[in-house]
Amino acid sequence: MTTDTATDVFEQHRPLLLGVAYRMLGRVADAEDVVQDAWLRWSAADRAEVRAPRAYLVRVTTRLALDRLARIKSRNEAYVGPWLPEPYVTDFGDTVQDTAERAVLADSVSLAVLVVLESLSPLERAVFVLREAFGYPYAEIGVVLDRTEAAVRQLAGRARRHVEERRPRYEVDPAQRRELTERFLAAAADGDLEALMELLAPDARLVGDSGGKAKAPLRTLESADHIGRFLIGVARRGVPDLSYRFVEVNGGFAVLVLSGDKADSVFQLDVAEGRVQAVYIIRNPDKLRALAA
Repeated sequence: MTTDTATDVFEQHRPLLLGVAYRMLGRVADAEDVVQDAWLRWSAADRAEVRAPRAYLVRVTTRLALDRLARIKSRNEAYVGPWLPEPYVTDFGDTVQDTAERAVLADSVSLAVLVVLESLSPLERAVFVLREAFGYPYAEIGVVLDRTEAAVRQLAGRARRHVEERRPRYEVDPAQRRELTERFLAAAADGDLEALMELLAPDARLVGDSGGKAKAPLRTLESADHIGRFLIGVARRGVPDLSYRFVEVNGGFAVLVLSGDKADSVFQLDVAEGRVQAVYIIRNPDKLRALAA
């Protein structure tokens, strides 16, 4: 395999590798670093001995992500306020034709699911990502993780039960999500508390991630009343030179709020039964750099 061919093979698999690494880590920059490290391993490997490049690259990427995950866990222990994954721009384009497969990929990268994955052990998280998001057979996951197929099945069962018990049940109808997001944005911008209360479920939650580097609630807000009054207060204070644009992040419709040419925040809603069940607001500037670009 020539150097040019090796580069082409790696670039062909880069979206898959980035998808695996991001779901493992919840951070775009860390995922990109892992994929870059995987490229260095690939470029230095004796590729004549590699019979299945895809399997080799996924194995290397997963193991690198596991190593990095241990370091991230200790970093998160000092995180200020609630933690949310770094927003990840998702545009499956023509790479995923099947609607059902698109839905699985979108769900596996959603903010709600990634928050739950944070509570899994590193091995459980790796198994869940490879099995549930990418459909890898248990035997192949065993090769990736150097575990028996029986051990992988046990890990998969524990991870699946954990995620199912804790994952909120939301609807993923893109049209409904967009329509409610636009109405929600208009009500918040107008300071219309009554309109917000009509859109919010009574037991709605608001999770704000600032990392202590921007203004945001230092705990999760519970109930429509608390959320509505908080958002009205934000609207009254205003954002200098405010503008916004719609983006798709983590498999769903979202809003990028800009202050001039600087990213101020990203917010996304989870919806069920025609009401807003959860509001996610990411204001940590470290997590907005890629979106601003």
